[in-house]
Amino acid sequence: KVRRRLGTGVGGEVGTETRSLLEQLRGEALKFHKPGENYKTEGYVVTPNTMALLKHHLTITGGQVRTRFPPEPNGILHIGHAKAINFNFGYAKANGGVCFLRYDDTNPEKEEEKYFTAIREMVEWLGTAWAGEGRIRPGAAYVCHQKVEEIKGHNPPPSPWRDRPVEESLLLFEDMRKGKFGEGEATLRMKLVMEDGKMDPVAYRVKFTPHHRTGDKWCIYPTYDYTHCLCDSIEHITHSLCTKEFQARRSSYFWLCNALDVYCPVQWEYGRLNLLYTVVSKRKIIRLVETGAVRDWDDPRLFTLTALRRRGFPPEAINNFCARVGVTVAQATMEPHLLEACVREVLNEQAPRAMAVLEPLKVTITNFPALKALEVLVPNFPADESRGFHKVPFQPTVYIEETDFREEVDKGYKRLAPGQPVGLRHAGYVIAVQNIIKVGGSGHWAPPGKAAIVTLGRALRAFLHKNPEDPSEVPGGFLSDLNPDSLRVVRSALVDSSVLSARPFDKFQFERLGYFSVDPDSEEGKMVFNRTVTLKEDPGKA
Repeated sequence: KVRRRLGTGVGGEVGTETRSLLEQLRGEALKFHKPGENYKTEGYVVTPNTMALLKHHLTITGGQVRTRFPPEPNGILHIGHAKAINFNFGYAKANGGVCFLRYDDTNPEKEEEKYFTAIREMVEWLGTAWAGEGRIRPGAAYVCHQKVEEIKGHNPPPSPWRDRPVEESLLLFEDMRKGKFGEGEATLRMKLVMEDGKMDPVAYRVKFTPHHRTGDKWCIYPTYDYTHCLCDSIEHITHSLCTKEFQARRSSYFWLCNALDVYCPVQWEYGRLNLLYTVVSKRKIIRLVETGAVRDWDDPRLFTLTALRRRGFPPEAINNFCARVGVTVAQATMEPHLLEACVREVLNEQAPRAMAVLEPLKVTITNFPALKALEVLVPNFPADESRGFHKVPFQPTVYIEETDFREEVDKGYKRLAPGQPVGLRHAGYVIAVQNIIKVGGSGHWAPPGKAAIVTLGRALRAFLHKNPEDPSEVPGGFLSDLNPDSLRVVRSALVDSSVLSARPFDKFQFERLGYFSVDPDSEEGKMVFNRTVTLKEDPGKA
């Protein structure tokens, strides 16, 4: 079991983003117990040794708040995980505590090294700093030979091996470890009835699947029900925070800790964070990748964290969004444009301005006012020129958006047309169809300097319906709901030369077009940009 401990600013001043998160905590989250007072939580199981174990727990932790984040490394973290990261790390930080990153690597056939690495990278990207790194009880567990299909469902038949002698179960469990049983031929089950009525959850099972680190040296793997509470106990977690689907596991959580007579943390469940117009199921994202609907887990149309980073979402914006959503017992399903509004707020302050055209129309200035190219100073942030300027060459040939020119003027049209001149923004000059004159109006332009731009289409969404997984809304299934206009590639776009030396993930506001981020596939002489969000909020189209 690989564990790493993540620091959350012990003893330091709580940052604005953490205070914002805690201000959003509502309902049950405000009733959290203090370290060592686990027994005051409703439903907590108290045994004759509980108080002694809690006293020892406080001796080890010094009364420190401890949380943990235990993702399964079988896929890439998504926006819902961002809420879990913010809650676990944020709650610990706000109380001067620590949070552990732990991998739930109990299903080796679904796990890959790239997922372990990506999880670590995404947790760090969201702003977390690194800080460091059974037995069968008499009558409490037994080896069972019921098949998987026999114990599925809500009312499976009781195991005929439930009262097997302890000595026999110990010998059979050793045979499981040595690989003498095939997969599905034997499991170790715990003797308890869970909160949802299910009986005797599996603790260990045989799997002849190599682990990405230990290889084939071990052929029995523990289940979530067995490992999770014990890892929490070993790490002396004070608040084991998880989403509502794990509520039924609370009974096995308390039971196993008490059966082994070890320190028992408190499990507390909160509502998941879901977004409309997307899917976050790992199984379904794999389908999207395998069918070619998206290129990989980091396709900018997805809402995995690697995809959002590639699209240009700043981690601060994701954290701010999680803080605004808050933490409640009820599930939260949000519109994507609420997340995108947080992105705009951050990028408006962070992303320098630049000029670009997506569909260039060549304009030759016949009476250019100089013998050679001029240099135009363009403010990086027009609202605050103290933040610097960049130089843009102004030459006899410039390019404007094709849509910024019409041969016939319509009422209300403010761009270039015969008899209707426009000014070139920042250049201080006005162009007309026939000559240059000094009048009002301004046009969007860029100097020569080609760069390929990959831009998401106006919809920006991979799916057409709010709930692509809902059969009543999408009878044909989520794969039938893919938005054909979600990706648009523009290969002839032009940008001003100030961005040509930008590095992957650098962000810009292309004036009038939106916020863009440099894609990691960019090469020298061939820049690639992803459109992050449009400049203005449009709940219907984003």
